[in-house]
Amino acid sequence: MSVAVAAPEQEAAPGHRAPRRRRRRARWVLPLYSWLVIGYLVLPILVMVAYSFNKVTTGLPQVSFTWNGFTTEWYQQWSSVPGLTSAFWLTIRLGIASTVLATVVGTLLALALVRYRPPKFRGRTFVEQVMFLNIAAPEIVLGASLLGLFVTINLARGFLTLLLAHVAFSIAYVTVTVRARMAGFDRSLEEAAADLGANSWTTFRKITLPIIMPGILAGALMAFALSIDDFVTSNFVSGNAVPFPVWVYGATRVGIPPQVFVFGSAIFGVGILCAVASIVVSRRHA
Repeated sequence: MSVAVAAPEQEAAPGHRAPRRRRRRARWVLPLYSWLVIGYLVLPILVMVAYSFNKVTTGLPQVSFTWNGFTTEWYQQWSSVPGLTSAFWLTIRLGIASTVLATVVGTLLALALVRYRPPKFRGRTFVEQVMFLNIAAPEIVLGASLLGLFVTINLARGFLTLLLAHVAFSIAYVTVTVRARMAGFDRSLEEAAADLGANSWTTFRKITLPIIMPGILAGALMAFALSIDDFVTSNFVSGNAVPFPVWVYGATRVGIPPQVFVFGSAIFGVGILCAVASIVVSRRHA
């Protein structure tokens, strides 16, 4: 009898070992896969940072992908290329202005979409469809359509048209981000503040805004990153105001100066600092 009982236990043992082997493989397969993806994304940026310290042995200061030695010359001469510095600061001003406008409009739109439904908000479904079409539409379509609009209304291309274009494609991203943050919002907190005598503005400033602030900041950072990075739409509507990505594209025809890598490394460094600050703040709140 004891032999008959022991036999099934012995037969079941391999079946129990198989899930354990799968769990052991998962312990190193998933981390390895994650690090490979991170390496694939970060490697081009690290190459850019490394070659911003590369010497140039040719007559003209142009990017060389042959390592000629370490130098900090290009960081010392970061403003020596005509037009590059002005294009960079134009991009920074454009990014800040478009982020502020897109964040304000996108946050208010997210509040309206979450809190008001038909019949109070009859165009809610239409606004949602337009918002998602804005995200799904190729940038070349948006750029061409905005160019046609500005030409039709006889609006000279420059900083204003760049600002309008960047706000147009950033609003949807801010709205989606803030709306996701408000999905689990507890309206009873606002009702409690109203019962205690707070008016609408006080309730929004002290209750609603602090709760949805992480979503607003995330949407603002996304809008700023999209503005800094945009080339296709900016190329259509820039005119005489040439932002940094459009300037770099034009420089590829004659040779990219190493200072471009310097500015790119600076942008990457600022992004790292923002990410670290976000992690520190979230841990303090936790």
